[in-house]
Amino acid sequence: MSTKEFGARAFRLAQERGPLCAGIDPHGSQLLQWGLDDDLAGAERFAMTLTEAVAERCAFVKPQSAFFERFGSGGVALLERVIAAARRAGALVILDVKRGDIGSTMAAYAQAYLDPASPLAADAITVSPYLGTGSLQPAFDTAAAHGKGVFVLARTSNPEGKYVQMARRRDGRSVAQSVIDEVGERNGEADPMGSFGIVMGATIGACASEGEARLRESTYGITHTTVSQRDSAHDLSQFNGPILVPGMGAQGGRPSDLPRVLGPATKFAIPSYSRQIAQPGPAAASIRTAVEALQEECRAAMGE
Repeated sequence: MSTKEFGARAFRLAQERGPLCAGIDPHGSQLLQWGLDDDLAGAERFAMTLTEAVAERCAFVKPQSAFFERFGSGGVALLERVIAAARRAGALVILDVKRGDIGSTMAAYAQAYLDPASPLAADAITVSPYLGTGSLQPAFDTAAAHGKGVFVLARTSNPEGKYVQMARRRDGRSVAQSVIDEVGERNGEADPMGSFGIVMGATIGACASEGEARLRESTYGITHTTVSQRDSAHDLSQFNGPILVPGMGAQGGRPSDLPRVLGPATKFAIPSYSRQIAQPGPAAASIRTAVEALQEECRAAMGE
């Protein structure tokens, strides 16, 4: 794999700086906590202060586009500046947009966020597979052409998600498992890690055991477990792409949860924190101290 590809760059940078992903979310409550007004000026001070504090220390920075878009064109322009500042500092930017559509519309989203000619171009984006994983092909193609990455929602932490994600297909696999498998197939034999990843919430159920994974493989996707296990178990034993893990910190996820949730794929984890990193602000030194502590916790939990 060329070091120009997202997967190789992400794997190398995570080893150098640590696996932690710093979320940049100018939420109204966070601005108020910092003593800022919930307006564009407050969002700019929050986002730029946080970016400058973390982007040289974290391998990944993840702006959530909605918190910028709520301020209109000025917010989008601010997002452009945040992306540029983070990339200048050497961080890989995962733009959290969760887009999902078909045909030319999906191609336009891919061009907006993954084409280097766009002012919003990031290193990777999050996408939604609700229209079918195949509908995301324009994003996969654009990412491959420019050395970018794509993270597909697979199993999310919100309680409502399980009613869709854990629904069963005829072959016995959950919808989430089929997404995991389809994305994994696109990575092929990539080494050390493919560029196409998934999103797995930190507070979901446990990864399938090795025995369950072997049984699933030998029976064409059917895992013979109890109903309670089937509601949460997933198999990542063959997955070799990056795994973005939101829900860390304020939402209840802990570094010690990573092996339970990801099993053999823990080495590919990108644990994402937002509120817990921003909370010590606005003092940059306090933010950096929090980041360093979390990096060490994540490294220890991942066996690094």
